[in-house]
Amino acid sequence: MANIEQLTEQFLQHYGGVADGLHVFHAPGRVNLIGEHTDYNGGYVFPAALTFGTTLLIRERGDRKLGLASTNFELAGELEIDGIVYKEEDDWMNYPKGIVNELQQRGYALPAGFDLLYHGEIPNGSGLSSSASIEVVTAYALLSLSGHPTDTVEIALLAQRSENEFNGVKCGIMDQFAVANGKKDHAILLMCDTLAYELVPFNSGSYRLVIGNTNKRRGLVDSKYNERRSQCEQAVQDLKAAFPELTLLGQLTVQQLQDNAHLIKDPLVMNRARHVVEEIDRVVRSVDALKADDLISFGRYMNESHDSLRDLYEVTGDELDAMVESARAVPGVLGSRMTGAGFGGCTVSLVHEDSVDTFIAQVGEQYKAATGLEASFYVCSIGNGVEQLR
Repeated sequence: MANIEQLTEQFLQHYGGVADGLHVFHAPGRVNLIGEHTDYNGGYVFPAALTFGTTLLIRERGDRKLGLASTNFELAGELEIDGIVYKEEDDWMNYPKGIVNELQQRGYALPAGFDLLYHGEIPNGSGLSSSASIEVVTAYALLSLSGHPTDTVEIALLAQRSENEFNGVKCGIMDQFAVANGKKDHAILLMCDTLAYELVPFNSGSYRLVIGNTNKRRGLVDSKYNERRSQCEQAVQDLKAAFPELTLLGQLTVQQLQDNAHLIKDPLVMNRARHVVEEIDRVVRSVDALKADDLISFGRYMNESHDSLRDLYEVTGDELDAMVESARAVPGVLGSRMTGAGFGGCTVSLVHEDSVDTFIAQVGEQYKAATGLEASFYVCSIGNGVEQLR
């Protein structure tokens, strides 16, 4: 967790004034344990909030302006609350701007302006949801301080709309939902189509979650994310001949897809559909395994998930594959897979606590030899969703 006293000093250096009236909020990053590229297909995902994320210091000011600054980026700015528009050159500031815009469109009036200082502990572009963390903490703080309700499911939806419409990233609901609704030592089984969810205790015993950052930057907007999405929509169109009411791949069972595979003429589109439908089934089985304290099966499902993302959905890439391959070779590793949208970003592995040091040394060395890149590793705990710290 961030050093709040130190951040308070930085806030006052940037904005002046005194610490009276300064509030502190935190939203985590998230890791998805299994269930990738299922969220926008109306299927299950199984994310967990992390203990590190984005800390926001915020103080009301006497005019209708927003001050935006970050300890992570030199870019800072001041803008009028009314009449916010997207500007590419505003870079990271477009995330809080999008939230303010969305709040106003939804009728949540902001009675005053605010100064905001963000401190992010999530590596930018890592796939651990730095943007969702910024969005959710901004929405929660502004609603809290403006006297509006802070329904965390509504906040997740509002943050997703902001990213979709203001920032032009057609993400699903998972990232914002996990960041808003996480609970310590629990993962979230979320049905993305209905937002029905269950908090599942994550009893990993002597095993630890280790996140490996490939440090291969991936930009969602520029990636093939939207292309995969349209391929899934094509599969739905093809399958309507058998299922006229079908709107999302997540509404199909594995058997239904197998029985009607002939309706999908493009083999690439079929591969995409197979991954989605089988991955949703894998999520359900992996949660059952976790509830039965069967970590060996859970790890196997993690492995199967990555292999499907590599072979059928084709979103892994050389760096993620190299890291996963070296991770699986370490004794004491039950499973390893990419997490997030892919095309770079992070892996998540379930590693016996006695093997963690070996894992970090060996995987780091082999990954660098294979790719020329330095990896970063985080031994993780599962934390709470968005909250006010003071």
